[in-house]
Amino acid sequence: MRDKISQALKESIKARDTRRTATFRLINAAIKDRDIAARGEGKDPASEQEILQILQKMVKQRIESATVYEENDRAELAQQEREEIAIIEELLPQPLSDDEVSAAIQDAIKETGAEGLRDMGKVVGVLKAKFPGRIDMGQASKSVKAALNS
Repeated sequence: MRDKISQALKESIKARDTRRTATFRLINAAIKDRDIAARGEGKDPASEQEILQILQKMVKQRIESATVYEENDRAELAQQEREEIAIIEELLPQPLSDDEVSAAIQDAIKETGAEGLRDMGKVVGVLKAKFPGRIDMGQASKSVKAALNS
């Protein structure tokens, strides 16, 4: 993931794309901040999973900012946030379709031998491990609960 971000930054600099360059620099800064904080606690640098979480958090922050800008009639700033969202999302894994999520849930239920709601945590844990960043865990939890209730 780090290599992919670095390569994208180099390409944006060569293409003289200031928006992409600035966004990739922000991403690198966020990852370095996480690495520095971890080093202070004696932990390893950010893992792939942690980088995915950083990117998802950055998207969420920009969605909130764009909404605030639109509410305050600042369309140009809202547009800037949306452009950054699109750039960050290029680095995120593609989300699974609804059918793929349903199939993954059924497979996880079979794999864990889940029989009721008390096994819900096991199923969600398997989904998180197999599909990091590709499933909306809030929606998946509701689907798992519905599947285990039936």
